[in-house]
Amino acid sequence: MPVSAIDSLLFRNLFGTAEIRALFSDKTYIQRCLDVEAALARSQSKLNIIPPHAGEAITRACANLDLDYDRLSDETEIVGYPILPLVRQLTTACGDGEAGKYVHWGATTQDIQDTATVLQMKAGLEVVEAKLRAIVATLGELAKRYRDTPMAGRTHLQHALPVTFGYKCAVYLSGFQRHLERLGELRPRALVVQFGGAAGTLASLGDGEDGLRVRRALAEELGLGDPVITWHTARDGVAETVNFLALVGGSLGKLAMDLMVMSSNELGEVSEPFVPHRGASSTMPQKRNPISSEVILAASKILRANAGLCLDAMITDFERASGPWHLEWVAVPESFVVAVGALSQAGFVLSGLVVNTQQMERNLDSSRGLIVAEAVMMDLASHIGRQQAHDLIYDACNKTIEAGEGTSLFDVLSQDERVTGAISTAKLAGLCKPANYLGAAGRMVDDVLAYRAGPSDQPP
Repeated sequence: MPVSAIDSLLFRNLFGTAEIRALFSDKTYIQRCLDVEAALARSQSKLNIIPPHAGEAITRACANLDLDYDRLSDETEIVGYPILPLVRQLTTACGDGEAGKYVHWGATTQDIQDTATVLQMKAGLEVVEAKLRAIVATLGELAKRYRDTPMAGRTHLQHALPVTFGYKCAVYLSGFQRHLERLGELRPRALVVQFGGAAGTLASLGDGEDGLRVRRALAEELGLGDPVITWHTARDGVAETVNFLALVGGSLGKLAMDLMVMSSNELGEVSEPFVPHRGASSTMPQKRNPISSEVILAASKILRANAGLCLDAMITDFERASGPWHLEWVAVPESFVVAVGALSQAGFVLSGLVVNTQQMERNLDSSRGLIVAEAVMMDLASHIGRQQAHDLIYDACNKTIEAGEGTSLFDVLSQDERVTGAISTAKLAGLCKPANYLGAAGRMVDDVLAYRAGPSDQPP
């Protein structure tokens, strides 16, 4: 029975999707191992390392193998790895001919498992990329639509300066654009074949070029890169991939945090798409909890934790690790499932996001002009100096706060001769309007929307 949230009957579709779970299932992993064994045999046959017919026979056996999964499971528990038990069944499936003698020729367990994992990561990254591109498109639409929609910008959860909702969306968007660039840069480094034999030197195939030729041919067979050297104990490619997923999770978590706070009753600026009973409470009928954002936030934390596991897995001993490799068996599949699940939740939220522009305007005006105190200070500074202007406006802000509702910053400033002597009442009124103090926000939105990632974001 499932014990993890990612394959739980109850939670699996919150934390993942059927598509990504299928790519990282046990049976898919074993099939990828068989794909590697078959590709290895074909490569060696083409290069006359093993008899020409052996590659075809082993490939047929891999395609038609009726695996005894119970036996495979039991023997894996004893051996500690699934490849020896798998090779036993595959060798038997090759029949009475000599092809069975050449199964797994010159390879070691980690060659097969690592390459199978890389094939899974390759397929998983294609799913991640599709989800990323969908989010980029949706955020682009939101940034464009709300380019000039003013709202309160907040620092330390307090009103800071006015921004626009389009600007916020463009900031989110820029991060996901960079993730696509990272993905393009990551692929040629991480999606490489593993074939090195027992200690990585390919000594099993002699001291000439045969081992390197096989490795190159194997990479071509599988559509992977050919590394310059064995990476049994150089795990940076796997770690980079999982850390990339954690970076995506970080951007998703920031987005989810903002949406959760903005959807609170006190702010009410956005809300997740309405689906009957989604986010409902068992006792409070009024509740519409931001469930997708909550799941995304949890996923981002899981991804960061798994990134740390893969960094730990890099600390290997000598030419074959005595344990850290096992951390990847947990972190890699889980990270892909959780990342794709979070991306899917984000896609759902953003594609149907409810944006309450009227409430944004009300919140922007709620501080009675205090949010544009800097605008007045900067203008006044050109007349009396920055520090003196800062102190004067600071005092005016305190008076506005203490006066309470009904008194605005403009009201206080318009009664101060030091201000009105330098700034006309009409200009002061304009300076105190939040929508007039947006800086280069609109231009920045345009720049992000105009940005097109270069060739580095394309698969190799």
